Amino acid sequence: MKILVVNAGSSSLKYQLFDMDTGAVLAKGLCEKIGLTGAITHKRPGKPNYSADYPMPTHNEAIALVLKLLTDPELGVIASTDEITAVGHRFAHGGKLTKSCLLGEDEIAYIESIVPINPLHGPPALKGVAACKRLMPDTPMVGVFDTSFYSTLEEDAYIYALPYEWYEKYGVRRYGFHGTSHRYVAAEAAKLAGKPIEELKIVTCHIGSGSSISAVKYGKAVDTSMGFTPQEGIPMGTRCGSIDPSIIPYMIEQSGMSAEEINNEMNKHSGLLGVSGVSSDARDVWAAADEGNHRAKLAMDILVHNAKKIIGGYVAEMNGIDVLVFTAGMGENDARMRELVASDMEYLGIEFDKEKNANFRRGEPNVLSKDGSKVKVYMIPTDEEYMIAKDTADLVK
Repeated sequence: MKILVVNAGSSSLKYQLFDMDTGAVLAKGLCEKIGLTGAITHKRPGKPNYSADYPMPTHNEAIALVLKLLTDPELGVIASTDEITAVGHRFAHGGKLTKSCLLGEDEIAYIESIVPINPLHGPPALKGVAACKRLMPDTPMVGVFDTSFYSTLEEDAYIYALPYEWYEKYGVRRYGFHGTSHRYVAAEAAKLAGKPIEELKIVTCHIGSGSSISAVKYGKAVDTSMGFTPQEGIPMGTRCGSIDPSIIPYMIEQSGMSAEEINNEMNKHSGLLGVSGVSSDARDVWAAADEGNHRAKLAMDILVHNAKKIIGGYVAEMNGIDVLVFTAGMGENDARMRELVASDMEYLGIEFDKEKNANFRRGEPNVLSKDGSKVKVYMIPTDEEYMIAKDTADLVK
C-alpha cells in the first residue's frame, strides 16, 4: 500500500510517499514560493536530489508537479498515480473532529466553517485537499488533525475561566497543537523504555520555531501548553507565548495600534526575535549571547524558565513522571537548551547526563539520562508524516 502525505502551507507544500508494507519513504520533497516564482526539491533515497524553479501560481500546479515527478520515468518511483492508495493531509486544527477521518463533503464543509479560529493553517490545507481531489478524484482523502490527540483532555484542562457562553457559542477552549508529533514521540518513548505506554507518565517537549509541551498519562494526553491558538505556552521563535491578556488593551490604548496589529506583533515579532532583537533562530541567538549580547541571553533564559515551569506543573498534575522527551528543531539539535531545561531537576528524579547530551547522535533516538536515573530522558526525532501515513492507511484498509 502506497500513501502520499501532503502538508500544505500558505506558500509551500511538503510531501512524502510511503510504502506502508515496508514503512519506507519512497520519495519526499518541498514545493516553495507557491504564488510567486515557484521552486521544488525532490528527493529519493540513494539517488541524486532534483531541484528546479517551476511556475506554481496555485497549489493546483504544485500538486500536479509532485504527481508528475513521482511518476516520471527517470525521477519517479511509481509508474502511475493509480498506485497511490490514498492521500493523507495534515491539518493543524480539527475542531470537533477528534479522530483522523475520510474527507467527504460534510467534513470539508465543517473544516471550512472553523477557518475563523484557524486562519493561518486552515485555508492552505483545504487548498491542498482541493488540488488533490481535482487531480485524483477517485483516490480517498484523509484528514489527520494535530488537535485530535487532545480530545482526551478533561473539562478542567480545556475550559478557560471565561464566561461559559464563550465556549458554547464561539468554541473558545484549549485545543492544543503539534498533537501528531507528541503522539508519535510518546509512543516511541514507551518503546525505548521497554514498557507499555499505558503504564507511563510522559512529558513531551516539542521545541522549535513553534513550541509546545504536553503531559501524556498512561497513553492519553491530559494537558498541553498551546491553547485556543498556537500562541499560548512557552516563548517561540516569533510568538510571545502566554502573557497577561490585559497587556493587549493596554497596548492598544498606549500605542494606537489596532487589535490586528497587536496580534501581528505577538505572532511575528515577539518570542526569541522580539526579546533578542537578533533573530528567531536559536542558533543566531546563542551566537549573539556568546558574544555578550544580554538581550540574546535573556531571550533563551526566558524560554528555559517557562519550559521548566510547565514541566514541573505537569509532574504535579500527573503525580509523577517516568519519561521526559525532547523533539522538533531545537529539541533534537540544541544540546545547550536541553541541558538548561533538564538540569537541576534531581528532585523530580531526573538525573541528566551532560556528557551524553553533548555527544548526541543526530537523526536518531538518544538516551540523555544517567544510567541510574529514575526518570528517563530521551531525544527522539519526530516523524509526523509517518503518523499521518499510518492513520491514512489504517482508515482506508
